[in-house]
Amino acid sequence: MSKPDPPTPPNPYQTAAAQTGTNVSTGVANSFLNNVNQITPEGSLNYDVTGNYSWTDPTTGHAYNIPRFTSTQTLSPQGQALKAQNDATKMNLATMGNAQSSRVSNLLSTPFAPGGAAPGAGDASKITGVGQAATSFDPGWDITKSYGPEDNFSADRQRVEDALMSRINPQLAKERGNIEQRLADQGIRYGSQAYTSAMDDYNRQATDTRFGAISQAGDEQTRLNQMAASQASFQNQAQAQGYQQNQGLASFQNAGLAQQLAQAQSGFNAQNAARNQYMQEQYQQRNQPLNEISALMSGAQVQNPNWLNTPSSQIATTDIGGLINQNFAQQQQNYQSANQNWQSTMGGLLGLGGKLATMSDRRAKQNIEKIGTVFSAGEDNGRHKLPVYEWEYKHDPGTRRVGPMAQDVEKIDPGAVGEIGGVKHIDASRVMGGILRAA
Repeated sequence: MSKPDPPTPPNPYQTAAAQTGTNVSTGVANSFLNNVNQITPEGSLNYDVTGNYSWTDPTTGHAYNIPRFTSTQTLSPQGQALKAQNDATKMNLATMGNAQSSRVSNLLSTPFAPGGAAPGAGDASKITGVGQAATSFDPGWDITKSYGPEDNFSADRQRVEDALMSRINPQLAKERGNIEQRLADQGIRYGSQAYTSAMDDYNRQATDTRFGAISQAGDEQTRLNQMAASQASFQNQAQAQGYQQNQGLASFQNAGLAQQLAQAQSGFNAQNAARNQYMQEQYQQRNQPLNEISALMSGAQVQNPNWLNTPSSQIATTDIGGLINQNFAQQQQNYQSANQNWQSTMGGLLGLGGKLATMSDRRAKQNIEKIGTVFSAGEDNGRHKLPVYEWEYKHDPGTRRVGPMAQDVEKIDPGAVGEIGGVKHIDASRVMGGILRAA
C-alpha cells in the first residue's frame, strides 16, 4: 500500500483561459441565435458573417476570432420602385426649389416699390373745397387748402428698409460664411444632400429676416399714411363742425354743402380703399415665391419596412472555472480520506515492530476483510505484494485489528514464519523490515 499523492492544484491561468474560452464561445453562439433573418411584405432583413475580429485575452495572451455580422435591409420590388419614385420626386422638388430660390434672391435684392401704377390716396381738397357757407364763417384756416395726405411716404419707407438691410445683410453674409465653414469642418461637401439641406435652412432663415425688414418698412409707411389721413380727417371734421354751426344762417346752402362733403368723403374713402387693396396685392405677390419654396421643400419621407421584435434566446455561460475548482476540492477530499486509511494501515503495521512473534494464523482469525496491499521484500530481495487485512481473533471477538496473514508472509519470506503449538506466528520485526526495504 503506497502512500497516496495529493492532487495537483489547478493552474489559475489555465482555469481563466478555459473560462474565457467558454464565455467567448457562448457569446458567439448567442449572436448566431439572436441575429434572426426576417422577411416581411415590405422587405427583408438579413444578418451575415462578413469577417472576423481577432481579440487577444490580456491575461493568457490567447487570441480568439470573433465573427462580425453585417445587417442588410432589402425592400420588396414594389417598395424599391416606390422609393425610386419618391427619390425622383424629391429631386424634382429640390431642383425647382433651387431655381425658385434664385428668383427669390433677385426679388429680395430689389427694393419693394409699388410704382406709379398704385392708386393715389383720397384727395382731401375735394372735401375741404366743396363750397362756402352762406355767411362769412371763418373756421381759422384756409379752407381752400388740401388737408389730405399729400405723400405716400415711399421715401420714408425706403429709408427705413435701407437702414434695416444695411444692418441685416452683413450679418447674414457672416452667418452664411460660418455655416459654410462649419460644414467644411464636418467634411460635408458642396452639392451633397446634407450641404443642400443646411443651406436651404439658412436661406429660409435669411429670407424670413429680410421679409421682416420689408414688413417693418411697410408698417412705417402705413403708419405715416394713417397719421396723415387722421390729421386730414381731424381737420375736415373741424371744418364740418364749423359749417354745421353756421347752418342756421344758411341752411339751404349748408345742406347742399353737407351733401357735397358726403360725396367728397365717399370718394376719398374709395380711393384709400383702392390703394390699400393694391398694396395688399403687391405684398402677396412678393410673399408668394417664399410660400412656394416652403411647399416645394416639404417632400414626403421614405418609409422603411417595420421589423418584428424577434424572441431573444440566451445560452447560459458554463462556469468552467467553478467546475475545475469543485473537481480539485473533490480530489483533495478523496486524497485526505485515502491518506487517513494509509496512516491507519501503516500504524497497524508499524505496531508489529515491537513484537518478535505475533500470532497471525488465518485459522485463528474471523470476520476477515481485505483493506489494501503493501510491497514487501522477500528472500530474493524482490518486491512482492503483501495483502493487508482487518480482522478479529476468535478468542477476542469485537476487537478489530490490522495486519497480514502468516500464510501470505510465508509465500514471500518463509523464514519470517514459525509455528508455536501448531499455530503460525510471524517475526514482526523481520516482516516490518521487509516492508521498509521495499518502500
